Amino acid sequence: MSSQATLAPPLQRLLAEVAQAIQAVRAGRSLTEVLARCPTELRPGTQALSFYVLRLLASAEGARKLLAPKAPPPKVEGLLLCALALLWPSDAAPYDAHTVVDQAVSAVRKRLPASAGFVNAVLRRFLREREAIVSAVCADPVAAFNHPAWWIARLQQDWPEQWQAILAANNEHPPMSLRVNAHHGTAADYVQRLADVGIAARVLGPLAPQAVVLARAVPVTALPGFAAGEVSVQDAAAQVAAALLVQPHGELAALPAHARVLDACSAPGGKTAHVLELGDFDLMALDSDAKRLQRVQENLNRLGQRATLKAADARLPESWWHGQAFDAILLDAPCSASGIVRRHPDVRWLRRESDIAQLALIQSELLDALWPLLKPGGRLVYATCSIFKAEGQQQIDAFLQRQPSAKAHDVAGVTGHLLPLAHNGADAQAGPAVLDGFYYALLSKS
Repeated sequence: MSSQATLAPPLQRLLAEVAQAIQAVRAGRSLTEVLARCPTELRPGTQALSFYVLRLLASAEGARKLLAPKAPPPKVEGLLLCALALLWPSDAAPYDAHTVVDQAVSAVRKRLPASAGFVNAVLRRFLREREAIVSAVCADPVAAFNHPAWWIARLQQDWPEQWQAILAANNEHPPMSLRVNAHHGTAADYVQRLADVGIAARVLGPLAPQAVVLARAVPVTALPGFAAGEVSVQDAAAQVAAALLVQPHGELAALPAHARVLDACSAPGGKTAHVLELGDFDLMALDSDAKRLQRVQENLNRLGQRATLKAADARLPESWWHGQAFDAILLDAPCSASGIVRRHPDVRWLRRESDIAQLALIQSELLDALWPLLKPGGRLVYATCSIFKAEGQQQIDAFLQRQPSAKAHDVAGVTGHLLPLAHNGADAQAGPAVLDGFYYALLSKS
């Protein structure tokens, strides 16, 4: 039984919270927003179980429709979906079947007593006929892969050889990765510090030299030096951005000290901070969301760093730019987040197919608006946490057609699409993929 099963709150209380969260996501609300309103003592368990259920949501929905063709009231349906996901055959199931059924029935009895018998009957029938029901439900690719049909079709088009492996990886539990502050030591040094306090970890390798991968997740309060800014939580793939922007690559020299740098879509500030850890730069951190920009400031405060923060739309330079060109621009553009589904399993159910074209338009507008702000000889790193080619390679190919002054630089193993797969070249270790999915392009201005 996993650690989720040993959490203090009774499972029936967690199930009630998770059921509300799942129904909110199905109605189009972000899980992050829902969890923010969850009682503090229930939040860790609710998040863990919500993630688990969201990774099996289409399977659970398929089973519910088969077992109860007429949809029950929303509160009952939410509890049924949670219980069916937890009862779905899996080596990672956090609770035994008897506990799930008992606690789900107890949860519904407290809220809608008249439905307790119905829920009990549905769940017990599922257990009796589980093999046949799972087989029937999984005939539908949406239920088999637990992704929307349009998402599966786009991956089949973009990645005909890897689409099934990507979908499988999206349903895995991601590892916890750290970025060691270069001002405070090396990744290897920090792995030893972790070992001294009983936390197993390893250095990732050359793609992200300051990255440390933990054997299992721990609270940030358990990390030596976290409060003092010696280490941050950041996925290893996201750590590529800062190094790509400031370090030498082929004919591009390292970014000089005091260079003017723009982080155009900076919140929540992980990449902003990483750039400042790698050099002494005059950095402006821009974001269209003033509230999210507060997160950037909090990150910089913890790390003892300084930057100019401005709440503005990067597509409208006339509203915030004072005419002094930048030596380097980091454009971590808004995107579908299709590469970080492991960490945000609600994304697949919140996105719509029409979103991709709308996001691609915003990305192209950002590129066209920011390019004139770059000095001749300057560089721009374009990044998205997406594996859809419309937000990556196709976006940059189109930009290069529009901008004759732009030149793309290939950096082996770094630029292009990084897929969230174990054999992506960044990590030879067995087990789940360490990297999230990202796209990177390095452009210079002639």
